[in-house]
Order: sequence, then structure tokens, then C-alpha cells
Amino acid sequence: MQEIVDRLGASDPAAEVARTLLLPYLNHAATMYESGYATSDDIDASMRFGCGYPIGPLALVDALGAQAVVTGLEKLYAETGDELHQPAAVLSSQAADGSTFAAAAGAAGAPTPQLRHEINRVGVVGTGTMASGIVEVFAKAGYDVTFVGRADDKVAGVVAAITKSLDKAVSRGKLDEDGRAGVLGRLTGSTERTALADADIIVEAIAEDLDIKLALFADLDRIAKPGAILATTTSSLSINACAAATARPKDVIGMHFFNPAAVMKLVEVVTADDTSVEVDETVRALCFATGKHPVSCGDRAGFIVNALLFPYLNDAIKLDEAGDATRADIDDALKATGLPMGPFQLLDVVGNDVSLAIQQSLVETFGHAGWQPAPTLVQLVAEGKLGRKTGEGFHTY
Repeated sequence: MQEIVDRLGASDPAAEVARTLLLPYLNHAATMYESGYATSDDIDASMRFGCGYPIGPLALVDALGAQAVVTGLEKLYAETGDELHQPAAVLSSQAADGSTFAAAAGAAGAPTPQLRHEINRVGVVGTGTMASGIVEVFAKAGYDVTFVGRADDKVAGVVAAITKSLDKAVSRGKLDEDGRAGVLGRLTGSTERTALADADIIVEAIAEDLDIKLALFADLDRIAKPGAILATTTSSLSINACAAATARPKDVIGMHFFNPAAVMKLVEVVTADDTSVEVDETVRALCFATGKHPVSCGDRAGFIVNALLFPYLNDAIKLDEAGDATRADIDDALKATGLPMGPFQLLDVVGNDVSLAIQQSLVETFGHAGWQPAPTLVQLVAEGKLGRKTGEGFHTY
């Protein structure tokens, strides 16, 4: 933590680059908290567990001091006139009275969630990388898992992927042979969705296409037993729309795992308008039971992580376009603060097409002119330069 505080307080060009990009990010996090969309603890946990950041944005505000953040934002706002750089009211209030996000979070507290629904068997729909990881997560945690794919070879692929992962764990001394056999013994694969009829919760991890998901939820509504929870792993589509495709909207919820699911601790638990409090609490408790860290938010574009991350990445592209620093300089400046990757490295890992789609959805939802996708991002996607997966993006691989 001290590393990032020290770097943001330095007077060299790299520190100025870091401040230019991180101050709006801190302001956005404060605005998110101020709106009541998420708690300070959940906002901070999202960025630590979802992005590997050494410190959450609101904890960083506390470490820097609200007054220092407000002063930096006021300077930036005077230079840009961008409304997104105008300090959030909560920051100005904290600067005036010396209050902190940590003190407010400590006063509020949060009870440990409990399982309000009995969960014994988990169902998973999908056979891709994310689905395989989710199956592994639940099976390792001791749950019997039934997973469904479109063909026998797809189903076999899930078992093969999990077996490979378990073999690595055994070779590293993190799992013994009995543990390996136990996990594999809890797996049941099928090509028929009716195999999910006795599942207590069904998690879908299929294509990120709303029409396909709506058809699936309508089918799951027919198949699943009364009281079964229906969860979607979508990162960008409407939970409310999925719920509306069923006759049980109170049982529908979002469980946004991060890739690779077997490794990443964060799960964004996203409630739709009609999601019951019992389903919400049960899913959060289930996350803890599988070793994950749940954060709570509502059905809105970007949820927590993407809504905070991608405007920052977009700002980095615009800084490069302005000629104020090179891409390498920007990446190095942000890594010097303790972030695991520079923004251009991260864009290429995520995929520039994915980044553009997320940024466009944020603009559609929030309407901020300052979040319009940077021209370079649009151009790279048009040219098919999507990042690591195509061998070229902001960097060449």
C-alpha cells in the first residue's frame, strides 16, 4: 500500500501520469459509493480480488487523505473541464470534516450471510473454460455437480480439463490422490438438461448472447425443481431480462465469476429487481463456502469491476493519443504503483473487442461524454488487432 501512496505523491513525470489516470478512478469509486450502489468494503474487495490491485480505491483515498484527492481532482478538472473530474460530494465532505470510508464501513458492519436454501447438488450449464472452472470450484468444495454440454466430446472435455488441473495440484503437493479421486467422483456429466432436475442451484455459463440465455432460462424454468436457484455468470447482460424469461423471477440472480474461475476469488453477486433476499443471502453464503469472496451489487451495466476498470483503461488510451506519454511509459508508470499490469498490457489480455463492447455499454447506461471509446480502440478493433489472442493489439506479440 505504501508503494502506491509514495508514487502518487512523487513529483516526477511517471507519478504525474499515474495521478492523471488514477484520480478519476478514485472519484468514480467514490461516486459509486455515494450513489448507494455498493458498499465501500465491496468496492474495495472488487478491485483487489477481481483485478489483483494491492489496495481498493476507497482505502487508497483514506491512505492519501481526502483533501489530497480533492486537490488533485480540482486541478485536473480545471485543466479538462470534464465533469467526471469534478470531486464527488462525499470526497469534499470528507476533506472538510476529516471522516474516512473505513470509519463509515466499521460503523455499518455486515452480518455473515447464511444459507437460507439447502444446497446439496449444483448444476452447471456449459462446457467452456469458465464453465469447467465453476464445476471444479463446486466439486472441490464438496458439492455434487451435474454439468450439461451439447455433445459427449464437450462433456468429456470438462472432465479432462478438471483432471489436468487436479493433477497439477497433486504434483505441487496441494492435493493428495484421495482428494483428487473425491473431486472427480462428485462429477456427473450429461448432454440432457433434464439431468439438472434435482439441482438446488443451476449456474449457466454459456455464450454471452442474450437471446441464447433467454431461451435457456425459459427451459431451466421448465426443468428445475421448485425453489431451485437459477444463476447466470453474465458479465454484461441483463439479469432482469433472464429473470423475466421465467415464472420464478425471485429465484434468479447473477453470479459473475472471474476467469480463471478456479483461481480468482471474486464473485459479483448481482440481484435483479425481484430477486428474493433469501436467494441473495444464500448465494453469498455459498460463495464463502467455496472459498470465494462475494460482493453485492444491482443489475446495471459493468457491475462494480468493469464499471471502474474500463473508464480508467479508456483514459489511458486517450492519454497516449494526446501524446503526453508513450504506451510503454504509461504501462511502466502504473506498474510502478504496484498494479499487476499496465493499462495497455491489460487491454491486450482482455481483448480490445471485449473492452470496446464494455465501454460502449457503459456509455449507453451512464451517458458520460468522457467515457466515449477512444478512437484508437475503435480503430484497432476495426483492423482486427484484438490483443494477445490475435498477436497484435496495443503491443505486438
